[in-house]
Parts: sequence; structure tokens; C-alpha cells
Amino acid sequence: MSDKKDKDAKPKKKGGGMMVKIGAAVGLIAAGGGGAYGLFATGIIGSKAAEVKEDKNPKLIRKGEEDPFAPKAKEGDAEGEGGKDVEGDGGSEYRTLYFIFAEDFTSNLKDSEALIQVSLAAATRRDYRVILWLKKHELAIRSSIIAVLADTPELEVQTVEGKERLQKRLTATINKVLTEDEGFGGVDAVYFKTFIVQ
Repeated sequence: MSDKKDKDAKPKKKGGGMMVKIGAAVGLIAAGGGGAYGLFATGIIGSKAAEVKEDKNPKLIRKGEEDPFAPKAKEGDAEGEGGKDVEGDGGSEYRTLYFIFAEDFTSNLKDSEALIQVSLAAATRRDYRVILWLKKHELAIRSSIIAVLADTPELEVQTVEGKERLQKRLTATINKVLTEDEGFGGVDAVYFKTFIVQ
């Protein structure tokens, strides 16, 4: 008898099962539409804000190309010794500008009584804004350079390889200051004008 009841018993249909599925589908469509509207309203999709932003960092300047940020020569001023800036055909395709720090840098060397005194120039192949930033932030750059010199062991500055590593560290230090203050570095290399250890 119990077997007959089991066979005869039909599973109960849940009332409104189809309505729940339809309601869930409508809810998902509404949520998707609301999400899409939210993305559109905030400008993430379908607006100019989604376009790639223009790179406003200093640009590389090719030899012979005009630098839009360079100061204009005054009448009667000579750009080079012959009156006109002349670029060579070989080497890099980009021109190089130099910023010479007005004062020398003097510091003790790490774990030593020795002193180092250097005069430096920074080089860039980018537009003149990098030179303007070097002038603008010279005080912060000087402070950072002195810290790097003070953290340099005496043995490091006694070899050519050590001096080259120091040049790279100084370049990175200057770019770090410029990046923190202006959002972009732009210095390609640092050169020693004088180098004295005593």
C-alpha cells in the first residue's frame, strides 16, 4: 500500500516558479542597465574622458627641430660661436641640452674622513622644460645630491667604474626630485666637470 501511495503521489508544483525566474531576469536586466548608465554618467564609457589622454611630459627634440619651450634669442644674440647653432649629422638623432650647476658640491664620504668636491652638469635630450625645472628645484636637487655623495664609500670614487655608478645614482636622484615635484624627470645623464677627493 505504501508503494502505491508513492507511485500515485505526484510532486507538488511550486506556485509562481516561473514568476520568480522572470522577476530575477528583469532584476538582472535592470541592474545591468543601471550599471551601464552609471558608467556612462561618470564618463567612464561613451565620453571623451575615456579617450587616451595626451602625453604632456617633455618631448624628445630632434636635431634641427624647434623647441617650443626654449627662450627666444634676442636680436643680436648669437646662438653658437658662428651665430647659428650647428648640429652634426652623426651620433644621436636628438639634440642635447646641458644644465651646469653654478656651485660645486662638497661632502664627506661614507665612513671616511675624506672629502669629495665635484662640479656637475646634467644633460637632457628633451625640451627646455627640463632645464627650467632644474633651475626651479635646484635647492632640493642640491640637497639630494649631497646626501648621495655622503653615502658614497671612498673606495667607490677611486675607480672609473665606481665613478660611473655614482653618475648613474646622481642621475636617478635628480630625476626622483623632478618626478616628485613636476611629475617627470627627463635628465639623461650627469657629468663631472671637476672631481676632487682629498
